[in-house]
Amino acid sequence: MRIFILALQNTFDTGLSTLLDTFSVANELAASSRALTTRFDVTIVGVRSRVTTSHGLSIPAKPATGLARPDVVLVPAVGAKMPDALRIMLERREIVDAQRLLRRWFQRGTLLGAACTGTFILAGTSLLNGHHATTSWWLAPFFRERYPQVVLDESRMIVHSSSFITAGAALAHLDLALWLVRRRSPALAALTARYLVVDPRPMQATFAIPDHLAHADPCVERFERWARRRLSDGFSLHEAARAVATSPRTLTRRLHAVIGKSPLAYFQDLRVERAVHLLQTSDHSVDQIAAQVGYANGVTLRTLIRHKIGRGVRELRARA
Repeated sequence: MRIFILALQNTFDTGLSTLLDTFSVANELAASSRALTTRFDVTIVGVRSRVTTSHGLSIPAKPATGLARPDVVLVPAVGAKMPDALRIMLERREIVDAQRLLRRWFQRGTLLGAACTGTFILAGTSLLNGHHATTSWWLAPFFRERYPQVVLDESRMIVHSSSFITAGAALAHLDLALWLVRRRSPALAALTARYLVVDPRPMQATFAIPDHLAHADPCVERFERWARRRLSDGFSLHEAARAVATSPRTLTRRLHAVIGKSPLAYFQDLRVERAVHLLQTSDHSVDQIAAQVGYANGVTLRTLIRHKIGRGVRELRARA
């Protein structure tokens, strides 16, 4: 498999090195086994003659033009971590040139992938419009604002849609690389993960901080404060709207625009967040915790936790 890693100025050091190291380990393991013949031919390319990381390290990138078509192009994260800094970075001429290259590769049948803030560069090509994707969980409101036609699910670590593969925040670069290894050889991917001491991480939801997302909009923030005081009670959209001084329709619209969920779905997320905290910090039974967050029994809570964060109660308590 021929892979290009498109390195841009201020590339996130950990993201780039994680991609390189994962493919390198996979190649070494494949070479040492007669049963595994897969190889990943990885080249760092750039749209400028000089590329440096966010820590100022020089990257030996080849010019992206004039090379044979790759099977896969991956865009690692850039160093900007917050919306204001990222907004400025995305306006750079280098980013526009990179997006032109991504469109050209796509037209030639190349699979395009990105992780963390690199997903913004890929989404800026408009190629993701109408497709499912993920991104860094704390940047989801900014992503929805900027790319409303992309179907975003920031709860997931990896989203594969048609000719695109996107990964979540920071160390999701590792999940992205392992996904590509697994696509060629599940056995090699499993072996590589064991050598890297990595567990499968299907969800970002475990790491997300809901109130951080809520602060992106005053209406959503007021709803979040109201909801946290009523997690053990039933949910009423009309009561919620009245408490935050808006209409049910406006509240629903704002929640969907910022977080991509209905008020009820976000309310349930807050219940699950509180339940996970109690599971990891108390010795209460699952049924007792379920009652504290508004569910009739532990069975319902167990099902919701498994669905929303991809882990079971026993696993969460074992990690506490």
